[in-house]
Amino acid sequence: MKIEEPTSASGGKAAPPSGGQAAPPAVSEEQLRAVGAVLLDASRPLKERFRALFTLRNLPGAASVAHISAAFSDESALLKHELAYCLGQMGVREALPVLTAVLEDTSQQAMVRHEAGEALGAIGDPSALPVLRRLSADPVQEVAETCQLAVGRLEWLQKAQAETLSENPYASVDPAPPAAEDGALSCAQLREALLDEQRPLFDRYRAMFSLRNRADAESVTALADGLKCGSALFRHEVAYVLGQLAHPAATRQLEHSLRDQQESDMVRHECAEALGAIGTPACLELLAEYGRDEARVVRESVEVALDMCEYEQSAQFQYADGLVHAS
Repeated sequence: MKIEEPTSASGGKAAPPSGGQAAPPAVSEEQLRAVGAVLLDASRPLKERFRALFTLRNLPGAASVAHISAAFSDESALLKHELAYCLGQMGVREALPVLTAVLEDTSQQAMVRHEAGEALGAIGDPSALPVLRRLSADPVQEVAETCQLAVGRLEWLQKAQAETLSENPYASVDPAPPAAEDGALSCAQLREALLDEQRPLFDRYRAMFSLRNRADAESVTALADGLKCGSALFRHEVAYVLGQLAHPAATRQLEHSLRDQQESDMVRHECAEALGAIGTPACLELLAEYGRDEARVVRESVEVALDMCEYEQSAQFQYADGLVHAS
């Protein structure tokens, strides 16, 4: 689904972009243009363009939204889906028009359209409901399911005052809130809800994020079982959550899905990112095998995941260093 700037031991969508950066610095329009130029430059290594993207994400405002939006003409589905993800996490209404346009553009790859729909849900503006409801019946399953989830989130937000959310330890804006986390539901009960394909997808996602927030080995194992059921969208979300957790207990299941050439590339690329987040020597050795995978999105995910691992093991101050390297 998406890659998140690492903060501790994660290369998946784990925490808000910080990487040692305490607060967004004051930057000039010229500096923003320089970072935007790196993002748009297809001749640059993808890892540099991702760092430029995260830099812009750390500098919310209309100018950053415009620079990010301009990159939707790129050929890389991985980059474009990350553009949409970042716009959603920024939570700014200025991004609504471009995200709506991408969602409605049937020439865009399914994973890009899906991410645009999820971003509309993440921003949380009810003005997005009409298009999300209409495309909840899109012929592309990943898009339809994403829009259904986004509608569920927006409707939940409209009546959520009576429900208290626990603090999200990953500070991400998720497609669904966690289920009750007051101890009323056991890990076994959450696992049952997660894997029950007769339940509404929104409810299964709520169980998913509750298991993630528990973050123990039992919950990780329960989540990993989700890699073997449900739609491609569901399986890729499970892989994304396992990337947030970065727990070695999921390594075997993630490896199995990455190696499965019959699996959706949308899922395989997310598994590659999750393995990069775990970052053990065995995981990095496995990723090196897939640096030349036939699927471009998998190859590119490996490239970015390895760069994030390199960052985690280095003395670099921050990952989003586009202001330093833009020229």
